Amino acid sequence: MHQNEGMFYAPKGCPDKVVQPGEFMISVVALDHGHAYGMTQALLDAGATIKYVFDPDSEKVSAFLKAFPDAIAAKSEEEVLKDPEIKLIVSAAIPSERAALGIRAMKAGKDYFTDKPALTTLSQLEAVKKAISETGRKYMCYYSERLHSEAGTFVTQLIKEGAIGKVLQLNGLGPHRMHPETRPDWFFDKEKCGGILVDLGCHQIEQYLFYTGETDATVTMSRVANYEHADMGTFDDFGDCAITGKNGTTLYFRVDWFTPEGLRCWGDGRTFILGTDGFIETRKYIDVTAPEKCENTVILVNHEGEKRFVVTGKAGYPFFGELILDVLNRTENAMTQAHVLKAAELSVIAENTALKLR
Repeated sequence: MHQNEGMFYAPKGCPDKVVQPGEFMISVVALDHGHAYGMTQALLDAGATIKYVFDPDSEKVSAFLKAFPDAIAAKSEEEVLKDPEIKLIVSAAIPSERAALGIRAMKAGKDYFTDKPALTTLSQLEAVKKAISETGRKYMCYYSERLHSEAGTFVTQLIKEGAIGKVLQLNGLGPHRMHPETRPDWFFDKEKCGGILVDLGCHQIEQYLFYTGETDATVTMSRVANYEHADMGTFDDFGDCAITGKNGTTLYFRVDWFTPEGLRCWGDGRTFILGTDGFIETRKYIDVTAPEKCENTVILVNHEGEKRFVVTGKAGYPFFGELILDVLNRTENAMTQAHVLKAAELSVIAENTALKLR
């Protein structure tokens, strides 16, 4: 799709089907963000079968059906939630509405897979926790900068193999290109989008928790600013944050909406990981030092030397097949529920406590 805008980033996968056709039925509800396309395609690549799509906006539904012609346009959200065949609801609703939709889905006996951010307030977090406890359903989140990145998959393997020893610290850079004319009104409303540290920062926090194995952490510094978009109300175009884990690991990240037009993709997203025996850098969407685009570049330096890998088409996206099997088997191999909610919680705390730079 539109690779120069992160809103429509939908990488092609290496299909590895874990179920047979018709064995795992999904439906999509709410098409407010373009990530719905990438989420759906990744699940279909893993073997899922799509049944319904629903959104109040018929134009969005028509566009979705062109991409996924096997889907049926449902008449209502209720029609989808009442269907006993549906095992997983996929959604890219307006961020502030994601928790409420997820709770309705879980109360209808469905597991839920939402676009990031998973939620936007601490009160939503408590309501989601309560619904999970009462229903026993899953509330999963599409943290795409790790889950839908072959560089992220490969780095996971390197860390598990001990390539850099024990992980001590992460630096994350999450620049994005805005193209404000393509964005809906809710995108510029902090109450609806959650703010920059929620919307973009959750990616960085999720990666930090995952790669360090931390289960809890404290926000020690966070800042936001609106440097160049004063006419856009409560919107912030810059944010940064520092976090300390309960085991002493640390994170610093910066997110922004200042990707220049001259860059060949929507953002030069990078993750730097320091370990006791080496370090890793991922250049996920572009390597600006290479004449070709070179997505999914991973640089590893350890006691054995310096290595550079380009893993596009090699590492795949195992999360989506693991998610399907988790739903079927009631396991937690793709991602734990606690991990999903801790990343969401820390991003909201970072946004709520942020110093506003002027």
